[in-house]
Amino acid sequence: MGNGHPVSAVITTQEIADAFEGTKVAYFNTFGGNPVSCSVANAVLDVIEEEGLQQHAKQLGDYWLSELVKIKASCPLIGDVRGVGLFIGIEIVTDLLNRTPGTALARSITQRMRESGVLISADGPDVNVLKIKPPMVITKDDVDHFLKVFSDVMAAVNNNHND
Repeated sequence: MGNGHPVSAVITTQEIADAFEGTKVAYFNTFGGNPVSCSVANAVLDVIEEEGLQQHAKQLGDYWLSELVKIKASCPLIGDVRGVGLFIGIEIVTDLLNRTPGTALARSITQRMRESGVLISADGPDVNVLKIKPPMVITKDDVDHFLKVFSDVMAAVNNNHND
């Protein structure tokens, strides 16, 4: 069962590792070495590999980002669009020049998206970055649906913001 994929590792600086010496605190990992947990992790990694989910995430994510950049070009409330694969952030601002965080606008956008059946959240230090993190099995049709709903919501929010 499984291809023996590496499941995890602990990487730290020597200074942090040395801090454990001479203390009563030992490194502990709940699932470390548990054969059932390791088998499950290997099975998940096998599915990701066999179904080409990493490549799917990259291709669909690249498409999604490029379409969001097009929306950004016509919407001054979007300060930035960034991401890797299917993990995408859309920074919402009230002033594009000064990149003033649009916390209340982000909250409004997430609510309007929810009302349209699309769930996203806002995150970041100012809670103004719309966070997109769909399951890896999302389809292009799903992304196109998101883009349509998002474009409509942003047009409505932009109109209300300018009134």
